[in-house]
Amino acid sequence: MNIKIVNKSPFDLPQYATAAAAGMDLRANLQESVILAPLQRKIIPTGLSMELPVGYEAQVRPRSGLAAKHGITVLNAPGTIDADYRGDIGVILINLSDTPFEIKPGERIAQMVIARHEQANWVEVDSVEALEESLRGAGGFGSTGK
Repeated sequence: MNIKIVNKSPFDLPQYATAAAAGMDLRANLQESVILAPLQRKIIPTGLSMELPVGYEAQVRPRSGLAAKHGITVLNAPGTIDADYRGDIGVILINLSDTPFEIKPGERIAQMVIARHEQANWVEVDSVEALEESLRGAGGFGSTGK
């Protein structure tokens, strides 16, 4: 699939690291380093804007290495970029560690996955009894066991 993209950063376009990779790394489009204090969140720009086809979204997800080694994650993971959005892709990062973290210009801060999606058409019914029964039923949080 071809996707139109504008790159206003000095860094390479996102790319897949391996032939079977689902995500592409997003880089921080910063002029100078930014310090993310413990429990602080910031929107980090990427310098990228794109035109996704209708029926697709881009999901912004944490990088596992940043999360495991430094406690840095994407706050609204996965963040959704809709097909009609044309602005700069920003990544909401949060530092869940107890030490400050330096985000350097060009640092890989998140990954982006392009995914197909559907839009729902609601069919409103009068009561829960009108819904088809399932094995789970109304069992909620923790109802399927440990």
